[in-house]
Amino acid sequence: MTNRVAITGMGCVSGLAQGVEATWEATLAGTGGIRPFSRTVGGQTGDDGAYAYEGVAALIDNLDASAVEARFGPRIMAHLDPVAAWALVATLEALEQAGLVGDPVLGGRTMILYGVGSGGNTTIEESYLRLFDKKATSVHPMTIPRYMTSSAASQMSMVFGVKGQALTIASACASSAHALAEGMHMIRAGRAEVVIAGGAEAPVSYGAWLGWKAVRAMTATACRPFSAGRDGMALGEGAATLVLENWDRAVARGVTILGELAGAGASSDAFHITAPSGEGAERAIREAHQDAHLALDTPVLVSSHGTGTEQNDKTEAAALNAVYGPGMADNLVIATKSAHGHLIGGAGALEFILGVLALQRGVAPPVLNWQGSDPACDVPLALGSARAIPYEALVSNSFAFGGLNSVLVARKV
Repeated sequence: MTNRVAITGMGCVSGLAQGVEATWEATLAGTGGIRPFSRTVGGQTGDDGAYAYEGVAALIDNLDASAVEARFGPRIMAHLDPVAAWALVATLEALEQAGLVGDPVLGGRTMILYGVGSGGNTTIEESYLRLFDKKATSVHPMTIPRYMTSSAASQMSMVFGVKGQALTIASACASSAHALAEGMHMIRAGRAEVVIAGGAEAPVSYGAWLGWKAVRAMTATACRPFSAGRDGMALGEGAATLVLENWDRAVARGVTILGELAGAGASSDAFHITAPSGEGAERAIREAHQDAHLALDTPVLVSSHGTGTEQNDKTEAAALNAVYGPGMADNLVIATKSAHGHLIGGAGALEFILGVLALQRGVAPPVLNWQGSDPACDVPLALGSARAIPYEALVSNSFAFGGLNSVLVARKV
């Protein structure tokens, strides 16, 4: 027997807003969190030892950790890299909504599957600055525990008392989508009753920023998914967490079920380290439909990968049209990276949350910054302002560097 998978909790923090409701309201209103910024590390601006960088991104300027500190003490957040700090805040929100904080199930048949692309960039760079720039001969003793890619999953396990497996999934921009998919499979297989799944990323550090600039994938202005004149992605900071639960268990305890994670598809392009392959994207979408027993001619809301880069958007649009054919006209595409930026390892989970809310509430948030149609991106977009939608199913796409693809299907309940 295959267990159904309920979504019983959601939490998030990003440069757009903190908390699911605030994030949803901002997205629905067409508010964009991507804005110009200027940061300096290693000293004050103008100092010989200062490293300044600037651009546009969706940054977390202030984190309200009071809820975590009220439950677990003020020292909890003291020595965490931003990746782990944001993950704790998002996860507490999700667990509180699910009514599972302190529940005995966390100490038993609960797993953590969390996606992170590159780990603690901030901590790594602070250590390198100390060693190579300041000529220090030692670093902080918590350096490795802070920057290891598994730090978020480890901290979540300790803080929330989760004693089942706690694993990190690192597949670049598909990390958190893969984490959700594998969490679904764990519950289906009976290996867990509850899975805490999602992802986080802190990609706007000095070295990481210069790395992304070198790839030549970033915009200097705004993220414009599928639009004429699009010129790149905008990075975003943050974390997003969902609580997945055995359906029968959720029903038995009377918790509100927010949606059903009904299927997933995954593929590898085996093609190129940065350029996407439409064939791999098509395969993942078709597999997700098959896994969810969702016919391809069923009208769906599509939460696109929608990075705003020239090649990615064109490839995704072609894949969608290849899979759905003439029926694509009955679907609707949203692209929330235009509002919250690209959270890399946390992107898929945040986009899935917003897609599930759109299904649940019957309204689609608008794609921002659109400047006109591009014949290479001929898909039906949610443009203008928020609109009522009739869809019962969501298809959420995540297509990562290295050709690592993950597609999720949710059903409205």
